[in-house]
Amino acid sequence: MLAITCPGQGAQKTGFLSSFLELDTFSAQIDELSTASGIDLRQHGTESDDETIKDTAVAQPLLVASAIACAAELGVTPAVVAGHSVGEIAAAQIAGIFTPADAMAFVKVRADGMAAAAASTPTGMSAVVGGQPEDVLAAIEAAGASPANVNGGGQTVAAGSLEALEALAENPPERARVISLPVAGAFHTEFMAAATDDLAAAASAMEVSDPSVSILSNSDGTAVETGREYVDRLVKQVTNPVRWDLCQDSLLSDGVTGMIELVPGGTLTGIARRAMKRVETFAIKSAADLDGAREFAAAHA
Repeated sequence: MLAITCPGQGAQKTGFLSSFLELDTFSAQIDELSTASGIDLRQHGTESDDETIKDTAVAQPLLVASAIACAAELGVTPAVVAGHSVGEIAAAQIAGIFTPADAMAFVKVRADGMAAAAASTPTGMSAVVGGQPEDVLAAIEAAGASPANVNGGGQTVAAGSLEALEALAENPPERARVISLPVAGAFHTEFMAAATDDLAAAASAMEVSDPSVSILSNSDGTAVETGREYVDRLVKQVTNPVRWDLCQDSLLSDGVTGMIELVPGGTLTGIARRAMKRVETFAIKSAADLDGAREFAAAHA
């Protein structure tokens, strides 16, 4: 049984689309998605530096477009799809909830709103790797931060003011490391509340379809049966924690045997190797991985 997953913000790397843009169909879709978003995705996926693509207003549309184009190029229908944070929007398109153009319009509103909210107050996110779950949550709370991503596999992401994250780094949980992440805001916390009104308005104005394959929600890890409920959850997730640990629990209980992570792959498969040890994983990092991913998918169909 095959799952396809879409990574979230922080997975982007300078030049990660270079090899894919040598493929005519991928290149054409990126150009179409650039037009839909009003962003030069070709430039940002090949030449823009790490600091430029760290910008929320750039990173989120770039990641969603990359996953959408990668899924189309891969040409595989999974049993279940899931995305991490902004990756949920790409997952929604892959599942047929959004058209590609609507997915880009939606993520543009989300990205611009979250970028504006982040700019209003200096905030950030840090990964806490290792430690006992209860100790990690206690240390995050003691520092004045929030557990924004509960990823499983010994990783929780804290979000909050820069002062709170510095306090966490200075007083890490026992047997844990605190690693600053290349994102520009305290996502999935109340710091992002200002971004929700415009996103809710955009969501209500869009026509959406019910999913054609099972799609999991970051809110509680469960499959969502209607497109409208899924999109409503996307709006709420802006200020609520990502429960990727619960998504992984669902993948395991559903009987998934293989998981492909779309470009820029590596983050979610890395977590899965720790949290879902009996599930085989395949990360798509360059165009050279596509044939291998198709063979992997066939083995788990």
